[in-house]
Amino acid sequence: MDIFEEWFERGVTDGLPVVPPTRERVERMLAATRRGAGELVGEMPPNYGRVTVEKAAVNAVMAGCRPEYLPVVLAAVECACDPAFNLHGVATSTHFSAPLIVVNGPIRGRLALNASFGVFGPGYRANATIGRALRLLMINIGGVRPGEISMSTFGHPGRYTYCIAEHEEASPWPPYHVARGLAAGQSAVTLFAGEGPHGISDHASRTARSLAGSLGWSMAGLWNSKHFPLYSHTMLVVGPEHARTFADDGWTREDLARALFERIRVPYRTLLPDEDHGESTNLRFGRQPPSPEDLIAKFPSPEEIHILVAGGTAGRFSVAIPGWLGTKNGSRPITRAVEMG
Repeated sequence: MDIFEEWFERGVTDGLPVVPPTRERVERMLAATRRGAGELVGEMPPNYGRVTVEKAAVNAVMAGCRPEYLPVVLAAVECACDPAFNLHGVATSTHFSAPLIVVNGPIRGRLALNASFGVFGPGYRANATIGRALRLLMINIGGVRPGEISMSTFGHPGRYTYCIAEHEEASPWPPYHVARGLAAGQSAVTLFAGEGPHGISDHASRTARSLAGSLGWSMAGLWNSKHFPLYSHTMLVVGPEHARTFADDGWTREDLARALFERIRVPYRTLLPDEDHGESTNLRFGRQPPSPEDLIAKFPSPEEIHILVAGGTAGRFSVAIPGWLGTKNGSRPITRAVEMG
């Protein structure tokens, strides 16, 4: 049997050919970390298989990773296995989400991770294979197979690979991982359970206030136009041209999140089911509902709006990525420092 067909027969691929994980290739991969081959990185839901450093290396080889990518893969695995990320729910839900890997810090340049033009698309080995390695681990260790344990009604292309770097050099704000509590000089991975990117085009707004309203009202339909408040964390990936507009008016990342939370609101009466627009709301107010004219926010809080800068430096576009459920029963973004080899 052809060696590539053999791995399909074993059922350990994502539907694309994999690199055969020979002992020599795996040992080269393991040489990129000081961690022992048998060290437990985490137990991966939903089957809670044990991910050792060696198993991570095997799947990184299969994904096509270079050895120097392994520390990033290990950090992503640690995020995925954190109970607060709730990979069990993300992986088995009928929803669309997939783990998005966001990389920050000096390692972006060393690995040639794409943060610029076409950041969510093809063409960069590091982005493509790091994201793919996590998905292969989810399949081969976590047991996530479509129609068996993974029951997403549609899925999305990020379930093959979903990995970007922040375009820190084009950002007017401190790097995203600094807002998550790490030092700017550290390399870090954040894992976010997200739908596919929802593009937002605004070539007209020239003030921070106007642009925030444009982005925010474009985000008002995320999940559903009557889901107020949205019951998930949300990521807003601001394009560099849009980021400059905010910077020119002195807006911080926190200013933008607060503006989105405070301004994207609609009267309660517009959220009630009706004949022409009957989808129910996500409102939970106990025994006392709001009055008809009370304004209801789209986003649960400013803290649940995650803002970073990525994409090419030409084009007045940004991207919104709604998450999977909320902080109580859903998924929280998790950030880990990358342990260098």
